[in-house]
Amino acid sequence: MIKKQELSPKIYCLGLDNNLYEEIKKLGYVPVGLGDNKFTSEWTRDNTGNNISLKNPYYGEYSFHYWIWKNELANINNHWIGFCTYRRFWKKKNNSQIGYFKDDILDNVPEEWKDYDVILGKKIDVTGIKFMKALKRGKKFFLKNPKYFIKKKRNIKFQFDFFHGEGNLDKAIDLLDNENRDDFRDYVENNQSYNEGNMFVAKSKKIILDYYETIFPWLKSCESLFGFNLHGYENRRIYAFLAERFLPYWFNKNSKVLEWPIIFNDLRKKAK
Repeated sequence: MIKKQELSPKIYCLGLDNNLYEEIKKLGYVPVGLGDNKFTSEWTRDNTGNNISLKNPYYGEYSFHYWIWKNELANINNHWIGFCTYRRFWKKKNNSQIGYFKDDILDNVPEEWKDYDVILGKKIDVTGIKFMKALKRGKKFFLKNPKYFIKKKRNIKFQFDFFHGEGNLDKAIDLLDNENRDDFRDYVENNQSYNEGNMFVAKSKKIILDYYETIFPWLKSCESLFGFNLHGYENRRIYAFLAERFLPYWFNKNSKVLEWPIIFNDLRKKAK
């Protein structure tokens, strides 16, 4: 007999608004409240126990990943453990059809997952910055790096430099451990897409633990570079953006990955 916990993945849904609680619970997910916003006691929070909740404005989703690493991961018994947000959800089926939202999102483990370790979102392309927008936003950047006028020359490193500060990704990679430094640099320089959303579903707690034991020491060391006197969305959340590029690299290197579609649906529009 197949155990119920193998059919129903434990999905944590990260939210920023207390009004979203009922909407998330109706989906069968665990509502997670991030940062210093006010939430009722029903929510799972990132600010109890061993936590870095005060860093949420800079770490984004990773203030909760740190919390679950330090406080809950060892006690989870579900066969699959995953994460989504109040705006991005895992699709029930691996197709492009759009149906009624609540009937179209993940509730059980699809049969297609059985031979894989980790589920990541479909890849997003980083080359498609509109020319006029690029010039308006970063004329000096393109003049300094004229090769990026050619679309096929653009890569993950280009996209990060353009939006989050030229040279910042390289400086951060220099602080990685020996096992990942060269491989991750090769990844950002030789790929033009990465798996979207800072989201994953994993079959094994061991895989998640290994990931956390790599990503968090690196992000901590990056604090010596960037600190917390950060302004503007594209700079303030730099630790979350670094993690967003590192996540698909690490899981693809260390596990058998299946890409899966993500649905965009903002629950705030229904919760008002």
